[in-house]
Amino acid sequence: MEGTNELVLTFDSRPCNEGMVRVAVAAFCTQLNPTLEEVSDVKTAVSEAVTNAIIHGYEGKIHKITVRCVVEKRSLMVEVRDNGIGISDIKKAMEPMFTTKPEQERSGMGFTFMEAFMDEVSVESKPGEGTVVYMRKTIGR
Repeated sequence: MEGTNELVLTFDSRPCNEGMVRVAVAAFCTQLNPTLEEVSDVKTAVSEAVTNAIIHGYEGKIHKITVRCVVEKRSLMVEVRDNGIGISDIKKAMEPMFTTKPEQERSGMGFTFMEAFMDEVSVESKPGEGTVVYMRKTIGR
């Protein structure tokens, strides 16, 4: 489609890859000429979604995570997909301070941060099949 651009990254669910993905998505969104604050917002939201996939989706086991980014007009769409354990109660998982891993000192603020830094956040998940986090941000309001 004219006026769109797409990036797809598939990588191992290793914590060391989270920083690489943050930088790749930030670099991809520079075509929209974002402010430093907008880049920081996107990086934080992507980091939270990828970290959730690593820690909760795959429970530390090494599998694949796919991040898909699409730029269309002034909008950046980011999709973070895992094929992990899934989320049985999405509404509960998205509540501030809710965590399934308190022993790991998880704050339970991942989805809250995603919602704070992006314009739209939605989640689709099936237990035993995985989770997809969809996020959208308009750049240069």
